[in-house]
Amino acid sequence: MICGFRVFVITSASFLYPKGQLHEIGFKYNLPMDSSASPPVKTFLPSAGILAVLGWGGFFLIGQFLPADAGGRWAMFFALMLAVTGTIMPIVAFLNRRFPSKPPPTAGVILRQSIWFGIYATTLAWLQYIYMNFFERSVPVSLAILLGLGLIIIELLLRLRERSQWKPERGLP
Repeated sequence: MICGFRVFVITSASFLYPKGQLHEIGFKYNLPMDSSASPPVKTFLPSAGILAVLGWGGFFLIGQFLPADAGGRWAMFFALMLAVTGTIMPIVAFLNRRFPSKPPPTAGVILRQSIWFGIYATTLAWLQYIYMNFFERSVPVSLAILLGLGLIIIELLLRLRERSQWKPERGLP
């Protein structure tokens, strides 16, 4: 169901509109999704499930059976990367489908955005390990926010580059 409101306004004399014109203002929300915008979410479910199961299973097994030496820590960071990437992938696919953009995101873009979440979680886990062992405190919230903003800016610049090279499918008139 599409919802919204409409208001009609009669303008007074101004330099933009002549006096007495009727103008409609308002907005609509809960618009239907554009089905041609990006791949359906169900196409990402098998790969997301495999990544999440391998990641969370590996994270648990590494935590239970490997010693906390350098190899075990790096294996745990890798498993965390797989786990977060696989867990967030259907959500990213849904959000890209729900809020379409031009050009429509491909499967590679959705995978890249999911990997950014994995990189963010893994980097925060690594920073937490460093801060707890060397500074005996938590990672500052400001550092976590700045790291997230940096990754968002990188993704926005990549999407801007894709948008500048995008050519619509229709021919010249």
